[in-house]
Amino acid sequence: MSTFWSRIVFSILLLPLVIGVVYLGGWWLFGLSVVAGTIALHELYTLARELRPLVLAGYLGFVLVLFGAQLGGLPWMAGGIVATLLFSFLFFGLSHERPSATGSFGVTVLGVVWAGGGLGFLLLLRDIPDHGFWVVIAVLFTVFAADTAAYFVGRTLGSHRMAPVISPGKTWEGFAAGIVAGMLAAFLVLYKDRSEFLSVPEMLGLGAAVVLASVGGDLFESAVKRDLSVKDSGRLLGGHGGMLDRLDALLWAGPAAFYVVLAFGAS
Repeated sequence: MSTFWSRIVFSILLLPLVIGVVYLGGWWLFGLSVVAGTIALHELYTLARELRPLVLAGYLGFVLVLFGAQLGGLPWMAGGIVATLLFSFLFFGLSHERPSATGSFGVTVLGVVWAGGGLGFLLLLRDIPDHGFWVVIAVLFTVFAADTAAYFVGRTLGSHRMAPVISPGKTWEGFAAGIVAGMLAAFLVLYKDRSEFLSVPEMLGLGAAVVLASVGGDLFESAVKRDLSVKDSGRLLGGHGGMLDRLDALLWAGPAAFYVVLAFGAS
């Protein structure tokens, strides 16, 4: 079985669990986010160990970001990121080693903003009254549909590379197909609430924004991995790579979806 098909099967098997946790929301979704995000953060810090990340500061900041999102919304989530800077400086000052301050601070805060911020915005989306569940489901299905369509069209019709240095396999043809599939997915998931939540044009705009962000998230992780000279973020999921490999698109799609919904005044 190819890597792509194994990813599809793996995603389908996990789908009931993820949908169930999103449906329950609250502390259930918070708990899943903490577990998945901590693993992803660990993978990043392991890959970037030569930069000497301040791991304890990162973990503390990550948990505070998610607690802030869960209990206090966006302002307190941002407070968790600020706290990460303070923790980083504190632990750097207490350390007997003398790594590069810029490198240590940079990779530590990067992990918290990337993993904590991305998952935190999904928690904020889930908290939207009456419509939070369906918005998160729309984001999940939009990312999945776009990725699947981009793969098939890119493999069959793709000839113009999108980012040849960062990710040679991505093509503009696949990207265009992903945009269409993602907009359709968002439309299908949210259509029933068109008179109460987002209008049809707004649904399509949300789908397009989520796809653009998910592609950016994928390319962003590819750039980081290329810089660190690794193929996958880890081996936790076998041929699927690591947790960060599975979350990369969502970690950008969640914030994009949140601000699109906010811009449309539907939050």
